[in-house]
Amino acid sequence: MNTIVIKRQLGFLVSFAYLILLLSACGGDSRPAEIAEEEHEAHEAGLELSAAQIKAVGIEIGSIAEKNLTEVVKSSGQLAVPPQNAAQINVLSGGVIRQINVIEGQRVRKGQVLVTVENQELIRLQQEYLTAKGGFTYIEAEHIRQQKLKVANAGTGKAHQLAEANYNAERFKIRGLERQLQQYGIPASKVAAGDIIMYIPVKAPINGTIGKINAETGSYASPGLAIMDIVDNSKIHADLIVFEKDLSKIKVGQNVDFQLTNQKNEQIEGEIYGINKSFEDDSKGVVVHAVIKKPGANLIPGMYVTGLIGVGTALSAAVPVDAVVRAESKFFIFVLEKQEEEEGVLMTHFKKVEVSAGVSELGYIQITPLEKLPEDVKVVTKGAFYLQSKSSGPSAHNH
Repeated sequence: MNTIVIKRQLGFLVSFAYLILLLSACGGDSRPAEIAEEEHEAHEAGLELSAAQIKAVGIEIGSIAEKNLTEVVKSSGQLAVPPQNAAQINVLSGGVIRQINVIEGQRVRKGQVLVTVENQELIRLQQEYLTAKGGFTYIEAEHIRQQKLKVANAGTGKAHQLAEANYNAERFKIRGLERQLQQYGIPASKVAAGDIIMYIPVKAPINGTIGKINAETGSYASPGLAIMDIVDNSKIHADLIVFEKDLSKIKVGQNVDFQLTNQKNEQIEGEIYGINKSFEDDSKGVVVHAVIKKPGANLIPGMYVTGLIGVGTALSAAVPVDAVVRAESKFFIFVLEKQEEEEGVLMTHFKKVEVSAGVSELGYIQITPLEKLPEDVKVVTKGAFYLQSKSSGPSAHNH
């Protein structure tokens, strides 16, 4: 009898202990909804970073901009420079390059000597000029003598005509030789003084930057083959293709926002200054020319660009695409709520604000905050993803 009672008591104790363990296991992760909500709010309130943390994670702060993202015509094209702002350096007559005075990428000014070329024809040209100049002295004197005889009726008309013809022919020949010397950059006065020049100074015809150099010291420079090229990017512009359906909306003076195809954060402003009157290459596209308002050193002819031509007046609140994060099918931005010193460290407090998102173009996205924000509000323009991960809490990471 005692044995049976003891066994029953033991079985009861085991069952009770198992029930307690089961309840403990089930209740370990279960917390009241109020506590979970308080923890979430505490985590939201914990969106604060020091200046060092902001710098470390690459957070940038800016304003909500006004962008014309709705009334626009989207186009694409390339950067280019006008023909008068680009030059190829050639020689008039072939010769051996004796000295190259510039390197690729170097800025040069108009008239600067780029290359010196040795040319045997140049020596013969100077000798011919000296010979003509020396013989002209006799011809000029004879011409003067025949004029005097004609005035005195002492000479013959035929002799006077011959002297005048020789005089004019030699005078024009000398002028032609002087013009040739001038084209080579050689002053005729130096040659007349007996200063024979062996090297042709090839000078820069425009201000600009040296591009590709296609020659070496000692190589032969041939006429018609460019030794190097120069580009002046100060007048760089964009040639955009606008299709027929949008052509009626385009007018001179309209603003254009550019984005470099391979540099998505680079924003460029421009203005339409010309519209072609013919289709390009038998297509339904017309080239529209836009001047760059503030050309930068990193703009190079041939770069591909995307342009938004403003054809309306509607402006929308917009922020960089990186400023908007998405969570649970909603869109949010982070605004700078306040800055205060805590234990000697300046802390920046951020607030998560829900917005509705609209059209996205050229790295910006249209937004409408679902709560009223101050006019001078500052928002996180870069690094919002870090704040989103911080606001989600550890459970989001574990999940």
